[in-house]
Amino acid sequence: MEWTIQELAARAGITSRTLRHYDSVGLLAPSRIGANGYRYYDAGAVARLQRILFMRRLGMGLPAIAEVLADEVDTGDGLRAHIAELEKERDRLERQIRSVRHTLEALEAGAEPRMDVMLAGFNDHYKEEVVSRWGEHAFRVSNDWWHSKTLGQQRAWKQAAEELVAAWVAAARSGAAPASQEAQSLAARHIQWLSGIPGTPTAEGDRERSIGMVKCLGDMYVDDPRFAGMYEDASAAAFVRDALHVYARTRM
Repeated sequence: MEWTIQELAARAGITSRTLRHYDSVGLLAPSRIGANGYRYYDAGAVARLQRILFMRRLGMGLPAIAEVLADEVDTGDGLRAHIAELEKERDRLERQIRSVRHTLEALEAGAEPRMDVMLAGFNDHYKEEVVSRWGEHAFRVSNDWWHSKTLGQQRAWKQAAEELVAAWVAAARSGAAPASQEAQSLAARHIQWLSGIPGTPTAEGDRERSIGMVKCLGDMYVDDPRFAGMYEDASAAAFVRDALHVYARTRM
C-alpha cells in the first residue's frame, strides 16, 4: 500500500510543503517517485514519519532528529524507546486527571483540597529521588496508588501515619531503649505500614531490598533536613532510626 504526498500530508495533519522540506534536509525521502513525478510513501516511510513527528512533539529540532535516526542501528529499539516515552506521558496525564478530580471532589464536598495532591502529575518533586533509590517501578506504582485514593481515603491514611509518629514520640519520651519490646513492636508496626504502600520492597516481599529500605529510611529521619521536626526533636528521630536498624538486623 502506498500514499501520495497529498494523502500522507492529510492523514498526518501536516502540509505537503513540510514533507518536501523533510526530503530536502534528508529526513524523509519518498519511497518512490512515479513516472508522473508524484511522490509515493510506503509503510516504512510512514513509520519513519511517525517517529519524526513524535520527536518534533518532544521539542527536538530537525538536526537533532536527523542525528538520532542516523545513529540508530535497530529501528525496533527506537520504537520501543518511543513507546516508553509515550507511556510516561500517558501516566503523567492520568495523574493530572486524578489530581483535578481530587480538587473537584474536595470543592463539591465543601472541603479544602490538598495542595500537594492538586499538583500531582504537574510536579512530582520526589520522583527523581525515589527512582534513584528504589527504581522507576516503585515510584510509578506507589504514586498511582496514592493519587487513585479519594480525599477521604487519603485523610485516613495520613491520620494513621500521624498516629504512628505520635506513638514513636511517646516511646522516645518514656526513655525506652531502641531494642526494647516497645520499640521493636513499633518497628514492626512501621514495617507493616510500609508494606501497605504498593511498589515498595516491603510490599513486594523482597527481603534484601526491604532491609536496605528500612535502614535507609531510618537514616533519612535523622540526616535529611526535610524530615526535621517530624519526630519533634533529633533525639526522638535517632531513637526511631536505631530501633528500625535493630529490627532490620534481627527480625527481617
